[in-house]
Amino acid sequence: MVKYKPKISNYMLKENYRKKIVINSKVLRGKPVIKGTRISVEFILELLSSGMTVKEILQEYLHLKKDEILACLAWARDSVKKEEIISPLDIFKDKKAYA
Repeated sequence: MVKYKPKISNYMLKENYRKKIVINSKVLRGKPVIKGTRISVEFILELLSSGMTVKEILQEYLHLKKDEILACLAWARDSVKKEEIISPLDIFKDKKAYA
């Protein structure tokens, strides 16, 4: 059995991506974007999820750098990591307790 050991960049270990991803209410209605651009984290994730590779994105958007793409992934990872899942069953139990 082969164990998968992911390559971990500095962006994944440290929170350096915060220097690359910014949120400004005047840019794309406050969506997180790559600093100095109007390219949103959401857009980069859409490209990656559609099957584009990092290399293909960099060839298409010459002004982007690999670390900015990795910063988008790190931002998304941390967003999901902080997410709290609430089961509909738990909500129903809470409502029943107040009845």
